[in-house]
Amino acid sequence: MDFDFLIERFGEAGTTALGGLVLGVMFGVFAQKSQFCLRAAVVEFARGQIGPKVAIWLLTFAAAVGGTQALITYGALDISDSRMLASYGSLSGAIVGGLLFGAGMVLARGCGARLLVLAATGNLRALFSGLLFAAVAQASLRGVLAPVREGVVNAWLLHNDGGLELISFLGLGSYTGIYLGVACFAIAIYFGIRNRLGFWAWLGALGVGSMVVGGWWFTYHLSYQTFDPTQVESMTFTGPSADTLMYFLLPSGAELDFDVGLVPGVFLGSFMAALLSRNLKLQGFKDGSSMVRYILGAVFMGMGGMLAGGCAVGAGLTGGSAFSITAWVALAAMWAGAAATDALVDREWGADRRSLWSRYVRFPNHSAPAN
Repeated sequence: MDFDFLIERFGEAGTTALGGLVLGVMFGVFAQKSQFCLRAAVVEFARGQIGPKVAIWLLTFAAAVGGTQALITYGALDISDSRMLASYGSLSGAIVGGLLFGAGMVLARGCGARLLVLAATGNLRALFSGLLFAAVAQASLRGVLAPVREGVVNAWLLHNDGGLELISFLGLGSYTGIYLGVACFAIAIYFGIRNRLGFWAWLGALGVGSMVVGGWWFTYHLSYQTFDPTQVESMTFTGPSADTLMYFLLPSGAELDFDVGLVPGVFLGSFMAALLSRNLKLQGFKDGSSMVRYILGAVFMGMGGMLAGGCAVGAGLTGGSAFSITAWVALAAMWAGAAATDALVDREWGADRRSLWSRYVRFPNHSAPAN
């Protein structure tokens, strides 16, 4: 596709940000309507069910993997120069970061993308957690937490001269990605039918996955039409949340790019979808204990996402669709961290049928803020 008209009108940086904005709006609409959420899927699965939340996640994952691999196989996309398939990857970062992120999204009741979608519908808990998530991500990338991140990331590096794509690493055939995408679709469709998903669940889940494919396609085709280097990338929310926060906080603003357009786009799309469906509703914190868990969750996700090289969407969908080795390791660690945290924090234990969190993290009634 020729983007010359947009480049002449908005400039290279403006066109890149505009693409992120448009794809973000569509992502926000689809995510809000489908209620896509990795945390909900993990909790549902960990509690012995393969219900609608798991089915929606499987459909989204299948759309991202199948679409991306089809474009790669038939020569319409090349993502070999993306950050996720760079000259080295951190297995230590993927494992530690994935575990932290998984724990954090259970504590905060949503990953970075889900918090952004919820914040747009009036959820003040999600808004607070999302801002803290972005701040911690920025501190982990360039601030006081950067030395900690670098120490963990450098502990176990995987070098393979740029060959960090799982299919090539295992020496499998060029059509393996498509076969796996078809297999994922078959499984996802089976559970979607079994759980009697509604129209918007089907459309929204497939739409979220398709936006990952759209992000890859847009940035790839734009990359060879711009004079300045354009990063080939797609949906992720850890780094973009930090960059967007800095864009609005710095006096001169940060540089416009795909990420800076993406985050406001998702917020706007989710807000419009919630407004049209009359789902806007102000919600606050229940009590002090609730606020503590959201703070811990946001901190864990901010650091974990930077260590893992992506969030539940960045590693789970974008990295998964690229068959990045470290992304798949990070995704597995997120599932493990989330399942373990749900078991320890939210399930009921013992004769009094309370969770461990409610047993040991409590505040006096007089200190609890009003709802």
